[in-house]
Amino acid sequence: MLLLWFGGTVLADLNPVALNSAAVYSTQRGGLSFLVRQNGRTLIEQYSGGANAEMALRIYSGTKAFWNLAALAAAEDGLLNLDENVADTIPSWRSDPRKRIVTIRDLLNFDCGLEPTFLLHELENGNRDEIALRSPSVAEPGRAFIYGPAPLQVFHRVLKEKLHGESPTQYLERRVLHRLGLHSQRYVEDRAGNPLLASGFVLSARQWTKLGELVLRDGAPVIAKHSLDQCRRGSPANPMFAFGWWNNRATLFAREIDVEQMLARKWQDQDWRNGCLCRAAPADLVACIGSGNQRLYVIPSLRLVAVRQGDGGSFSDAIFLRLLLNGNRT
Repeated sequence: MLLLWFGGTVLADLNPVALNSAAVYSTQRGGLSFLVRQNGRTLIEQYSGGANAEMALRIYSGTKAFWNLAALAAAEDGLLNLDENVADTIPSWRSDPRKRIVTIRDLLNFDCGLEPTFLLHELENGNRDEIALRSPSVAEPGRAFIYGPAPLQVFHRVLKEKLHGESPTQYLERRVLHRLGLHSQRYVEDRAGNPLLASGFVLSARQWTKLGELVLRDGAPVIAKHSLDQCRRGSPANPMFAFGWWNNRATLFAREIDVEQMLARKWQDQDWRNGCLCRAAPADLVACIGSGNQRLYVIPSLRLVAVRQGDGGSFSDAIFLRLLLNGNRT
């Protein structure tokens, strides 16, 4: 087993047997790509089901993390304050007792209280931003985690107003994608030219690892460490989620939660208390989770990035991570 020195600590590469076990588990459950990089080296890269290294696949809600990076960058650039009220930019929200106290942070953490408005995923003939702005408030801001496209679509309008000419998509490309070595994306624009912020991106496994490497570099070259740290904290409404990322902070005595299964419930029936992705994984694990079992995992303490892309099927983060990390629990 190869040992590498990093920051005064000897880090061992993942066990090859564990890597193979995780690969088999992924493939048997509809896996299309499986890529693991540790200490800047590729340990395993496998494709199945007709996929290959150059094939870009849908990452669904993995898209959210990129737009959240744009939000954090905009805060660093002085374009906005994450804790300012959305109503300061959107006058129509000032007369609503709930909406007028929603902050930009609430939008990005999905605890703003807006109805999820899932039809926004499909609506390409109308104006997503306008429909999202009119989505009713169904909970007090900060009290409930309601995961759906409406909050991010409202953020799109806020960012558009803050940019004064440059479009949010242009800002995303200039400030985030290009710095990561990525190009224009599949934006699923509506008739008014508004991209869908909740989903849409297509990336190869190698391309998606670029986002994971950013986490290992504490946000460079896009944002500073203090900005990235906000993605690991969670919120009172859902301690597992913040700014497009799911975290594993509550590990030892936490409940392992299957995120996709929990999200399939009505928001009123979801329970995120004392939850984690995998008790056997390090507490600093963070993940991007997309529908159909699309996954980007990052474990800074192990200098590890793993991408798993699939085509549906039964899949468990907890089982997969146990197989992958067998013998590497820290």
